[in-house]
Amino acid sequence: MPLATNPRGPQARRILVVMTGLVLLYVLVAFRLFSVMVLSGPELAKKAERQHQKVVLLEPRRGSILDRAGRELAVSVEVESLYGVPSEIENPHRVASLLSRALGVPSAQLERRLDSSRHFAWIERKLDPERVERVKGLGLLQREVGFLTESRRFYPKRRLASHVLGFQGLDGQGLEGIERRHEEALKGEKGLLVAEKDALGRTIVSGDRNFRPPIAGHDLLLTIDEGIQHIVERELDSLMAEYRPRGAVGIVLDPRTGEFLALAVRPEFNPNAVSEHRPGDWRNRAVTDAFEPGSTMKMFLAAAALEEGIVTPEQTFDVSEGVVEVSGRKIHDLHRYGRLTFAEILKKSSNVGAVKVGLKLGAERYHRSLKAFGFGEKTGIDLPGESAGILHPLKSWTVHTLPSAAIGQEVGVTPVQLAVAAAAVANGGVLMRPYLVSEIRSAGGETLRRFGPTEIRRVVSEETARKLARILSGATEEGGTGRQAALGDLKVAGKTGTAQKVNPQTGRYSATAYVSSFVGFVPADDPRLLVLVVVDEPRGKIYGGEVAAPAFRRIVEPALTLLGVPPARPGSVVTVAMGTKNPGESVNR
Repeated sequence: MPLATNPRGPQARRILVVMTGLVLLYVLVAFRLFSVMVLSGPELAKKAERQHQKVVLLEPRRGSILDRAGRELAVSVEVESLYGVPSEIENPHRVASLLSRALGVPSAQLERRLDSSRHFAWIERKLDPERVERVKGLGLLQREVGFLTESRRFYPKRRLASHVLGFQGLDGQGLEGIERRHEEALKGEKGLLVAEKDALGRTIVSGDRNFRPPIAGHDLLLTIDEGIQHIVERELDSLMAEYRPRGAVGIVLDPRTGEFLALAVRPEFNPNAVSEHRPGDWRNRAVTDAFEPGSTMKMFLAAAALEEGIVTPEQTFDVSEGVVEVSGRKIHDLHRYGRLTFAEILKKSSNVGAVKVGLKLGAERYHRSLKAFGFGEKTGIDLPGESAGILHPLKSWTVHTLPSAAIGQEVGVTPVQLAVAAAAVANGGVLMRPYLVSEIRSAGGETLRRFGPTEIRRVVSEETARKLARILSGATEEGGTGRQAALGDLKVAGKTGTAQKVNPQTGRYSATAYVSSFVGFVPADDPRLLVLVVVDEPRGKIYGGEVAAPAFRRIVEPALTLLGVPPARPGSVVTVAMGTKNPGESVNR
């Protein structure tokens, strides 16, 4: 007899399978909803918001750069920038054609900027007033295009102090000079503009809720004196025209404080039109380029020798042979002098006498003194790209290094280093930190920070500095190599330099390429100004005494007048033809 079966069994199993599937589907849907709404909700909301918004950063007004009297050297002027709302422009070709005539920009270029679904696009930025008026006269819809106020950097004095000021890049960031070094103070804080869709799908670029104004940057007050800067630049232009050198540097500073009153470099550039100049013209040779200074280094040899007490100004040295040999190397004088006092060695710029003093001083004491004067390290001036120069460690000095360094070879200095070190002699033996910025001010004129004189260290005693100043005054008197720097009865203390350059192809000193220089301070007994002039590879004349020394005088005379220092009574300025270099003779004078 067959067994009885339950007709509901298979049906129940089918129902169970279906119910289980429905439950799993419900769980999956619930999890997906939870994931979308809770886990990914904020990010998706942001994504949706981004699809309906365009955030535009607005550049702030950059702080101004002023000279010591508050005269504007770099300013930011308000200009209009044209933007478009591509998503609202029905006929990009038509709008681009109209704007092309008003802006002077190819229509195809403008159409590419407008032919998209974006909510915001810059059409042309930082327009001049004429183009702004032409665009406004087109009668385009406000929902299609509009203007936003931005700022543009402008240098009202054009080339003046261009290497001090520097310039901005396309993104508004400072790239050279003060503009770069003090970027944080100058740049300000960017503003914010949000372009978004309204309830009807239209793009809106307005309303306080969508706008955060930029905050202006701080102003900088420099130590530079515009009048003295003009004097120096005019003189460098004259040197460039007369001697056609590769370049030139002029520096004026107050030795008592370390303030730079002028710093000029040639070749120069116009920061309003940087692209029109070669990148090499932007280089601030006063801080980036180290050169062998030649006989100007005898000033620091003398400082060390006097400080160590190994010589007196009246002590005599026999230089009658006109040559001194050290370990097989011969160093010559330009002329034979017989016996010279130590003071006369500086006055005549005798290489033989300097080497004999250097050997008496010794490498260790001379190296220590050069380090104390700041050679081989950066001065800390507030300009970018400063070189430390070249002062090899004492342990690497050879038997030839000491006599070479005594006459300014095998040592590399920047013009700023040389000026700052010489200023220590003028300042009674105290080395000051050089600086170019005296104040940082808010856009409203409030002083936020002041910078003032800072002593680094005493290099030599005040007595040594006074003795050396008297000795250096002899160099600008009758019979001295710097006599063309003389200012009548106003005492000038200084030192000439005529340095042979190394030929990079041969590795030997060139017979045709020289660096001519003069560094001096005035009045010698109470210095108000220190001036350095460096001329790289002058043509026609080469000696520091005939190229750089007269330039020193032509800078100092009007500069002292500007500072209110009583002018010197007229005196004779002697013009003497310097000797020519004989084969095998060192020229450093």
